[in-house]
Amino acid sequence: MIQPTHVHHFITGTDPAKSPLVLLHGSGGNEHDLVALAEELAPGSPVLGVRGTIAIDGGFAFFHRLPDRSIDEADIRGRTPVLAEFIQDTMASHGLTKAPIAIGFSNGAIMAAALLLIRPWLLAGAILFRPLSPFSDAPPNRLDGVRVLIVDGENDDRRSPGDGARLAARLRDAGINGDPSSAAGRTFHHRHGSADRRGMVVATGLVIGPMLKHPSAMLPTGIE
Repeated sequence: MIQPTHVHHFITGTDPAKSPLVLLHGSGGNEHDLVALAEELAPGSPVLGVRGTIAIDGGFAFFHRLPDRSIDEADIRGRTPVLAEFIQDTMASHGLTKAPIAIGFSNGAIMAAALLLIRPWLLAGAILFRPLSPFSDAPPNRLDGVRVLIVDGENDDRRSPGDGARLAARLRDAGINGDPSSAAGRTFHHRHGSADRRGMVVATGLVIGPMLKHPSAMLPTGIE
């Protein structure tokens, strides 16, 4: 039996007809960090919490950074297809055919953005808290019909002003769904790590419903 590439936590949910959620934690976190948020946002949805493979700060991360704290783009490019295949295989093993929605925080939000850009057919949508653009030049893939919400912190000491807006612009250029709930910028007066769960729920409450109700793409049968 092939061992999975990522430690994970799976919740079957009470309504398998709903789009499943994939949870990608922040640096130093683990696969359980966003479960309570997911259950509050989308009760009954199947949930896959994924643990990053890099040990850091008593927890884990999904990719390495360079000494100046910039993203190691070669590293994240190499890890993204592995994570994408793990998500697809895990969904299939549980009999789930709808493309999932990713919820990512910080390091996990950056990885979710990388999944969107490198494997655009994998996700039906994404909610990204405190993200950065993972690549200096985006892969030439299209994201037509995909819904994305980006949530920034106005007093975020780990992000530069406009980081979220720049990622939103890049995703729009790739063709994400152009309705008002897509790539919407929501800004809260929080620092990087102090976004309480209630603030996250408020930020996403207006868009998670349409994402879940929107006819989801079906997962492909294989990854190139």
